[in-house]
Amino acid sequence: MPDIPRGNRPLSPFMLGSAYRFQWTSFSSILNRITGLGLALGAVLVVWWLIAAATGPRAFAVADGFLRSPLGELILLGSLWALWYHMLAGIRHLVWATGRLLEIRNAVRFGQAIFALSFVLTGLTVLILWI
Repeated sequence: MPDIPRGNRPLSPFMLGSAYRFQWTSFSSILNRITGLGLALGAVLVVWWLIAAATGPRAFAVADGFLRSPLGELILLGSLWALWYHMLAGIRHLVWATGRLLEIRNAVRFGQAIFALSFVLTGLTVLILWI
């Protein structure tokens, strides 16, 4: 392979911590993918709960006991936040598909807004369900 002068730049963006700075658009895109995966895994818990309910009282007690435990409630809370975030990110992509808010400044603000709004909507949902 010929020896090509590469200058003083890193070979990979992950080799140097200072090569790239945090970007909201990248963060929101990655988070959208992570929440999608998390929702798929959360759906497995819902299916387990439904199968346990159909199986009998003993199986349902085990599944329901886990989901009502502190760990189960934390997983359900995280799933609720992921649901809100993933839905809002989907709406953002629909807006982008129309050609709107694609400028960097608007895309960053949109990402920040859906991140904050997902926490607000999660809190409101918990409040409504708690009352």
